[in-house]
Amino acid sequence: MNKPLADRIRPNKLDDIVGQAHLLGKDKPLRRIIESGKIPNMIFYGPSGTGKTTVARIISENTNLKMYKLNGTSASVSDIKDIIASTDTFEGYNGILLYLDEIQYLNKKQQQSLLEYIENGKITLIASTTENPYFYVFGAIISRSTVFEFKPITWEDTAVAVKRAFQILSDENKVRLSLDKGVVEHIAKGCGGDVRKSINTVELCFLSADKTDDRMFVSLENAKLLTQKSNLRYDKAGDEHYDILSAFQKSIRGSDENAALHYAARLIEAGDLPSLCRRLLVIASEDIGLAYPLGIVVAKSAVDAALQLGLPEARIPLAEAIVLLCTAPKSNSAKVAIDAALADVKAGLSGSIPRQLQNVHLDGDDVAVKGQHYLYPHDYKNHWVEQQYLPDTLKDRVYYEFGDNKQEKTALEYRKKIREK
Repeated sequence: MNKPLADRIRPNKLDDIVGQAHLLGKDKPLRRIIESGKIPNMIFYGPSGTGKTTVARIISENTNLKMYKLNGTSASVSDIKDIIASTDTFEGYNGILLYLDEIQYLNKKQQQSLLEYIENGKITLIASTTENPYFYVFGAIISRSTVFEFKPITWEDTAVAVKRAFQILSDENKVRLSLDKGVVEHIAKGCGGDVRKSINTVELCFLSADKTDDRMFVSLENAKLLTQKSNLRYDKAGDEHYDILSAFQKSIRGSDENAALHYAARLIEAGDLPSLCRRLLVIASEDIGLAYPLGIVVAKSAVDAALQLGLPEARIPLAEAIVLLCTAPKSNSAKVAIDAALADVKAGLSGSIPRQLQNVHLDGDDVAVKGQHYLYPHDYKNHWVEQQYLPDTLKDRVYYEFGDNKQEKTALEYRKKIREK
């Protein structure tokens, strides 16, 4: 069976790897470690198709360690035990290099079984994961390893790999290959930083190219058809999902409507309307808040309309709400206030409700001053009268501070006016 093109053209040396200059460039840390020949336990963290497996393979080929490869999605306890058993054989005399792909899928017990051998040096672990290792990898493994983050590949770097892939296919098949203008750029941009995906797309374009007797032609139209939807890197249960939502909220909080619309578009393209709608409602309350109280009303109306319309029309009311929230004044005073109140309650700072605020009921024999003595504010000028509302233990506590915006400044002036003696 023919190997996929992405596997056939994997780089054999560090200089041929596209991207990851922050790790593999001249005098960069990972490159220096690899060239030293003394390989520590490492965890490669980053999106798929960014070179993690390729770097691990190059490391194995430049050491005298016996290499084993396991995938966390299919590895069993017996697989791990077999590798551990080989550490005491002639084959494992110089040590074993274990490349563990998708380590986040191994349970805690499976990961723990490796600890002793990682610690005594019989096994050198290189693990890779597409998820944040600090959340998904057992802490003891993390503490014994160095984490290197692999970044998504830029489209310019990916274009180099795309051109190389087309050239290799042309040479392998001994055929002249012509590319429509923009084909390389479209595939490179469409892969979303995943070199493996871009090379697979190259192979599909080649297989479906227009053929004549002595040449083949790849059209831009065909390239667009084969790369549609491929630019979206998204996993509703993974880090990318929460990273996009985080970037979306922080863009609105930072009043950058262009960035907010971009991240909203990524969520819409992924079909994740519920997450976008929920986060929009949170933002309206958390980040716009009392600076523009109608923000939550607008956001709720837009969300209701979007969910009733469905995609693609849902994008229109959502875009309206996003731009409005971005351009609205910002205040988190209500969030800060409720968080401070919750902190007191969680710390056990509560106390008895003042008698004048309690529900009407008879006083017990132990109460010195009988009666509720509640003062009804509406009976007083400006509908306000001074009396204690917080429990005695918290009577001087201030949770809410008026924000520095027109709406809350106006509310503060009104507060001062009605409390004038």
